[in-house]
Amino acid sequence: PSLIVNNRAFHRMITDGIPVEYRLPSPRPSPSGRGRFKPTPGLDGATKYDIVKLIDFENIDNNEFLVVNQFTVIEDKKNRRPDVVIFVNGLPLGVIELKNPTKDVDERDPKKALRPAYNQFQTYKADISSLFVYNELLVISDGFAALAGTLTSGWDRFMPWRTMTGADYYPPLSSPSPDTSCHPLPKGEGLGNSPSPPGRRGRDEGLRRIKPELEVLLKGVFERHRFLDYIFNFVTFEDDGKEIAKKAAAYHQYWAVNKAVECTVEASRPDGDRRIGVVWHTQGSGKSLSMAFYGGKIIKHPAMENPTLVVITDRNDLDDQLFGTFSVNSDLLRQTPVQAESREHLKDLLRVASGGVVFTTLQKFEGGDALSDRQNIVVIADEAHRSHYGFSARVDKKSGEIKYGMAKYLRDTLPNASFIGFTGTPIELDDKSTPAVFGDYIDKYDILRAVEDHATVPIYYESRLAKLELSEEEKPRIDPEFEEITEGEEEEEKHKLKTKWAALEAMVGTEKRIGLVARDIVDHFEKRLQAMDGKAMIVCMSRRICVEMYNAITKLRPQWHSNDDAKGVLKIVMSGSASDEPSWQSHIRTKAAREAIAKRFKDSEDGLKVVIVRDMWLTGFDCPSMHTMYLDKPMRGHNLMQAIARVNRVFKDKPGGLVVDYLGIADALKRALHTYTASGGKGQATVDQEQAVAVMMEKYEVVRDMLHGFDYEAILTTEAAKRMSAIAQAMEFILGLDDGKKRYLQAVSALSKAFALAVPHEQALGIRDEVGLFQEIRSALVKATVSESERTPDGMESAIRQLISRAVYSTEVVDIFAAAGLEKPDISILSDEFLTEVRQLPQRNLALELLKKLINDEIRTHMRKNVVQARSFADMLEQAVRKYQNRAIEAAQVIEELIQLAKDIRKAQTRGQELGLTNDEVAFYDALAENQSARDVMGDEQLRFLAQ
Repeated sequence: PSLIVNNRAFHRMITDGIPVEYRLPSPRPSPSGRGRFKPTPGLDGATKYDIVKLIDFENIDNNEFLVVNQFTVIEDKKNRRPDVVIFVNGLPLGVIELKNPTKDVDERDPKKALRPAYNQFQTYKADISSLFVYNELLVISDGFAALAGTLTSGWDRFMPWRTMTGADYYPPLSSPSPDTSCHPLPKGEGLGNSPSPPGRRGRDEGLRRIKPELEVLLKGVFERHRFLDYIFNFVTFEDDGKEIAKKAAAYHQYWAVNKAVECTVEASRPDGDRRIGVVWHTQGSGKSLSMAFYGGKIIKHPAMENPTLVVITDRNDLDDQLFGTFSVNSDLLRQTPVQAESREHLKDLLRVASGGVVFTTLQKFEGGDALSDRQNIVVIADEAHRSHYGFSARVDKKSGEIKYGMAKYLRDTLPNASFIGFTGTPIELDDKSTPAVFGDYIDKYDILRAVEDHATVPIYYESRLAKLELSEEEKPRIDPEFEEITEGEEEEEKHKLKTKWAALEAMVGTEKRIGLVARDIVDHFEKRLQAMDGKAMIVCMSRRICVEMYNAITKLRPQWHSNDDAKGVLKIVMSGSASDEPSWQSHIRTKAAREAIAKRFKDSEDGLKVVIVRDMWLTGFDCPSMHTMYLDKPMRGHNLMQAIARVNRVFKDKPGGLVVDYLGIADALKRALHTYTASGGKGQATVDQEQAVAVMMEKYEVVRDMLHGFDYEAILTTEAAKRMSAIAQAMEFILGLDDGKKRYLQAVSALSKAFALAVPHEQALGIRDEVGLFQEIRSALVKATVSESERTPDGMESAIRQLISRAVYSTEVVDIFAAAGLEKPDISILSDEFLTEVRQLPQRNLALELLKKLINDEIRTHMRKNVVQARSFADMLEQAVRKYQNRAIEAAQVIEELIQLAKDIRKAQTRGQELGLTNDEVAFYDALAENQSARDVMGDEQLRFLAQ
């Protein structure tokens, strides 16, 4: 089995224990010979069954904790030494890898210095996988910055830990806030600037200075009680049938869930008010997983006496999405969740005395008698601030019956249940129903915090208004409040708004306007794809417009269409029935077919690039590779905030998401943001794309300034035959600058990311040829001068691709050896002929970097065969380069030293023949000979004999 399969099996042993069977002893003579032991009547020799607990999670002091520095593991002749290993009862549950804090520091991206530690873990997992079968948490740090992840976490999912006690918060050094001190929250408030559960107090008062992230993480996670709580309740394995992903809670999830559990126990007591509270965690920060962690922990809490959880959403598609999250995390819940198919089915599911995780929609609670009067029922509402959760009454004009908000029906149906809400957007200021049903905020995690922690990426906003075909006399008839959808209104008011909506839909959906928007979307998205691979969503205001938008786009790009759901670049996702128009039928799919399309869209490698939706997938749908949303539908409030958050998911090196507005939602965004900030949230929902353009131009000028004095623009018009030679000259110029290579690589990387966000702004298109050239030079520099050990894995910059003109060749075909006029060498030989060619290169800086790269790679190859010898060569290389960097010797001198070192390496590869030893025997001989006293006592001949 794979490492992650074994790791999952062992995690179950930790949390569930190991079932064992044993046989009770049969009667036998006592040691004194005076009679026999008295067995338990009827059980002598019987087989017993029990559970062996590897860790005592209830009595922490019954466990043994040990931290070992430089713990050596030898597996399949591979010797590896992780920096720090944390043991609990002899089990290596945590591993910490540390790197030099002064190496590869980038003040713009402190996390970058930790990449070598992450890479080291990938090597460990391959070479000493047995150690990681038992692992629960991985930590990488340079002594100050620190990130934590799991065995399957990609680089982008290693996250910081910002609090030690849950009542303090330590911002990142890169925080834009001018106040870099750590302010504990006001007394009586919890993490996230939210009210604490009743009975809790802020434990830390007074100002604190910035603390190293490593210290915060170690004290925040590895405190004994917290570490065991974390392992038992906050680690899960999601299995989608194709692969298993191990996930662990981020700090905001851990503390929010623990506070929510405290509040639940308190609210569920006989004298409790049944209002647990609301958890507001901004969209994209793992709200659904937090709900699963909460469900798992509250189920196990002894005070809750095996509760029943009722998870409520307000739409079937949301019910399916959340049900999917809970289902793949069923290990957390210790049971399989069930969806209620009807009110009667719901009633059957609630008839049990305890236990169960039931999913249902709000509508199943309308009218009828109580379904259960048990006190240990917890109702978990997703997006708890919607207006359906009201108590207010209204008269149905058609039937004359009095209708109430869903809150009343919920309370009538489950009179003794306790209620908790989870939301990605804040409760609106005039919403009195939500606090009345659920209580006050338990915890908040806002946009600013999420972006700082890289839990989400920033969202950029671009306005590309498509004019409506309206005459002047018609304009006053268009109510500016059209976007206020009919949610929660009385029937009479609903009718009025529906009439207005129909008028707007007719104007937005004219053939001419749809054609205009379709062409703009196609042009815009194709330019986006050239800069950054990914996916897009088009949001239309009606199903009719969805279909006509599809037709308009496929008319422009026929190859995007396919009748086969498993093929095609473009699809519509919408509901419908057999009674809908015939032209719509090919886009109306079964639930299973929609799920198949969702699977394709979520797969970043799949050719399905664009989906058109009306309402579906605007809430709760998670597609990390989606970076662009085209909005052609009026939206407001939390619906708008939730929709645009579809593009804020972290994915590889995706720098941000983009929302393109065709209808003018800017005012609605401002109003939504006002609600957001008035509720205590910090951070902008979107950033104007002009800011991205400004950043791009700033980064562009940085690169241009570095190349001042070198006519790089001439390369753009250089004929192909001479182009590579010109690029070599550019590299030589860069390498001649102080710290030139490092500064250039960082500057072009920053420009590429800013450029990807700014495309297709005309200023971005105006510099695309130059950006393409800068990237081509960067790629050549990396290939020629960056050792294999320093490179990031394939795909690190997969999202950033150059927008280049026909005159600029792909970075993948640049052969720097050919550019320098050299035959490509066999680096395992480093022949005299090649070394002579290098010595004669006119570009001295480039020659030096080439040699350094080749020798470093050769030393790494040699390291696998002879560690002692390779270390010696590595030291010699480092000394030569250091002398050059300190300007103690000139480039020409260091080239001579490196050429001599290359010859020494080549000579060392033939030492075995001279000594009459194999390569393995030479390695053993060198290991023995490294000890000077052994050489003095035994001599070379005796050592050679031992090596054989």
